Amino acid sequence: MESAVVESRPEVLAALARILPREALLVEAEDTRPYECDGLTLIRQRPMAVALPQTEAQVVAVLRLCHRLGVPVVPRGAGTGLAGSALPDAGGVLLSMARFNRILAVDRRACTATVEPGVRNLAISEAAAPQGLYYAPDPSSQVACTIGGNVAENSGGVHCLKYGLTLHNVLRVRGYTVDGEAVEFGSLAPDAAGLDLLALVVGSEGMLAVTMEVTVRLVPRPELARCIMASFADVAQAGDAVAALIAAGIIPAGLEMLDQAASRLVEPFAHAGYDLEAAAVLLCESDGTPEEVEEEIAHMSQVLRAAQATRIQVSRDEAERLKFWAGRKNAFPAAGRAAPAYYCTDGTIPRKHIGQMLKSIQAMERRYGLSCPNVFHAGDGNLHPLVLFDDSDPDSVARAEAFGAEILEESVRLGGTVTGEHGVGMEKLNQMCSQFDRPTLDAFAAVKRAFDPAGTLNPGKVIPSLHRCAEYGRQRVVGGALPHPELPRF
Repeated sequence: MESAVVESRPEVLAALARILPREALLVEAEDTRPYECDGLTLIRQRPMAVALPQTEAQVVAVLRLCHRLGVPVVPRGAGTGLAGSALPDAGGVLLSMARFNRILAVDRRACTATVEPGVRNLAISEAAAPQGLYYAPDPSSQVACTIGGNVAENSGGVHCLKYGLTLHNVLRVRGYTVDGEAVEFGSLAPDAAGLDLLALVVGSEGMLAVTMEVTVRLVPRPELARCIMASFADVAQAGDAVAALIAAGIIPAGLEMLDQAASRLVEPFAHAGYDLEAAAVLLCESDGTPEEVEEEIAHMSQVLRAAQATRIQVSRDEAERLKFWAGRKNAFPAAGRAAPAYYCTDGTIPRKHIGQMLKSIQAMERRYGLSCPNVFHAGDGNLHPLVLFDDSDPDSVARAEAFGAEILEESVRLGGTVTGEHGVGMEKLNQMCSQFDRPTLDAFAAVKRAFDPAGTLNPGKVIPSLHRCAEYGRQRVVGGALPHPELPRF
C-alpha cells in the first residue's frame, strides 16, 4: 500500500516520542511484528510504528499529529478480525486501543453498559451478570475480541438470529475523526435527531472514526435455555430443515450448522458429543421461561423430524447445553490443530441455497486439493468455511486464496453477499467489484471522503479502486483470480 507520508520516518517517530511515553511507542521490528496482521494471516505488513496510548488526550494528539503530517493511521482492537481490516500501513502508525479496557458503568434500570473500546466482549456479560443481564452478541472469539472491534465489523455470533448483530445492540458510539475532532453517534434516548449515522459507523471497519466509548444494550438473562442437536444424512436436508424452522415462524435463540468434516474436526478437541456419522449437525437453541422453552423445543423437534432428521438429542441440563456449543465455538482452535494454517471467509447466502452451497464447496475441495470443513450461522445463511492449507507452501497458499475467492463469488451468484460479519477489509476487495457496480462503489468512496478527505484513516480497505476492478474483471475473463495486494509474506 502506498501512503502519503510527508515527513521522513525519523521526524515522524521523533514527533510521536514527544507525545507518548517510551513504553507506549514501538518502533523496532521485533516489537512491531506481532501487529503485522490480524486474524487474516495471509497478508502481513509491519507498520512504521505502533502507538499504545494510555489516555484519551494521547489518542487525540496522535491523530492530530498524523493528520498534520499526512501519516496513515490504522486503529486496532484485539486483532481477532478475519478480513485484514486492521492490516497496518507500512508508512503509517498502528493505533492500538488495547489499554482502554474499563467498564465505565452498568445501569440495571436502563439495561445498558458503557464501556471503553478495549473491553472484551465477554467481560461485558460478566460485569452485568450480578444484575441478571448480559450482552447478547457473542462471536466465537468473545473471550478475546473487543467491543471496539465488534463495532468496527458489526460482529454477530451464534445468538445473532434472535438478538441481532452489534448494530442492533449498540445505542451510542463516541469517538474522534481522523483530525482529532470529537464525534458522537446515536443516543441514549429511543431515537436520535437527524440522520442515522450510528448505523453508518457500526460496520465501517475503522475507516470513519476511532471509537473511544460505546454504550450497549443489555438484555435480561433468560430463566432457561436448552439446545437441540439434530443429525441429518444429507447436507441438503439439513439446509431444508433450517428453512423449514424459519417458515414455521420459529426464531431460535441460536441456529448453527456443522458439516461432517467440521464435526469430526472439533469432536476430538471439544468432546461435544456430536454425531460423527451424520452428514450435517444442526444446533437449535430455545431460551425464555421454562414454559416457553418447553413449547418451542417441542415445536422445533416436530419440524426437524418432518425435515428427516435422523437423530434428535435435547440438552438435559446447562452443562450439556454448553457442551453442545463448545464444539461450535471451538471450531477455529480445532482447525489450528488439524493443519498448519486455515483461511476462514464469511460469504452469506439465502437460506434456501445452503445445501447447494455446501455441495459446491465439496466440488471446490476436489478441484483445489484442500479440505474445507464448514461451520456457520445457518439461521441467516452466514457461512464460515475453514479452508485448511500449508502456509509454508506457496502453491498451497495460492490454492487457498483461490478457493476462498470462489466461495465468495458463488455467494454473490446465489443472491448473497461477500460478508456477513467479518467485514471486507483487504480480503474481499476483489469480490466487492463483483457485487457492486461502479456508481455504488463511488458512493461508498464519497462517504469515506466526507469523514476523511485525505484518506489517511485505515486507507486501502473495503472500497476497491477503479483500476483494481478493471484488473479483476480482466483476470476473471481469462479464468483466473486476482491475488491479494502485493504485500510481503512472512
